[in-house]
Order: sequence, then C-alpha cells, then structure tokens
Amino acid sequence: MSAERLLEEVRFDEAGLVPVIAQQHDTGEILMLAWMNREAILETLATGRVTYWSRSRRALWRKGDTSGQVQDLIELRLDCDGDAILVKVDQIGVACHTGRRSCFFRVAQEGVWETDLPVLRDPKELYGA
Repeated sequence: MSAERLLEEVRFDEAGLVPVIAQQHDTGEILMLAWMNREAILETLATGRVTYWSRSRRALWRKGDTSGQVQDLIELRLDCDGDAILVKVDQIGVACHTGRRSCFFRVAQEGVWETDLPVLRDPKELYGA
C-alpha cells in the first residue's frame, strides 16, 4: 500500500492536523503528544525518522534537529476512528523539552501536580537557550 493511500484513512482536523502519541517501542513508555500534517506523515514514512508539525513555528519539526534527541520510527498506527496516530519509536535521549525522558512527568496527587521524573539533560544544553 502506498503512503498516499494510507493518508486517505486519516481524519485530519480543520487545520489539517492529527494528534500523535509517541511511545517507546520496547518499554511501552508514553513519551509525548504532538501533531502531524500530511507532509509530516509522508516524511516520517519515507525517512524512518519521526517528523511532526510545529503549531508554534508553523513548520515541519524533525524531532532531534535542534536537540539531537531523535525518534526513529519503529511502527506507525492509526486508531479505529482514523483521528489519532500512535508512533512506536526508538527514542534516543530525552523526549521532553524540559530535559525529562517523557513529557508526562506530572501526576495528580492530593489536589496538586507532583513531578515524578527527574531532569536528565539541562534544556539549555539541548537547545542553547
């Protein structure tokens, strides 16, 4: 099946985007949520390197171009409604811009958000900010 044919079953929103969950392929760890447009999906499938659409930059965002924290595609899955994608990846380094392994590092405990993952890489080191 061609990549273009695969896109026929993806239900993009009015902005031409679909939400994407990134999951570490071997541990099941949920790493992040991002967005893809048609071009990002096609590039991801063609290169094997996960590419997203940055809503803030309004441009393709190749995971790791700035930080070196690359996601290699293992598998791309579409949910039953066609309106969400799961990418199983091999995450090299941290996934979160805060320097944590996962973006899901805050857990609700007794009415407050508690942080349960440490910073593994200083964001200034990753992004030069």
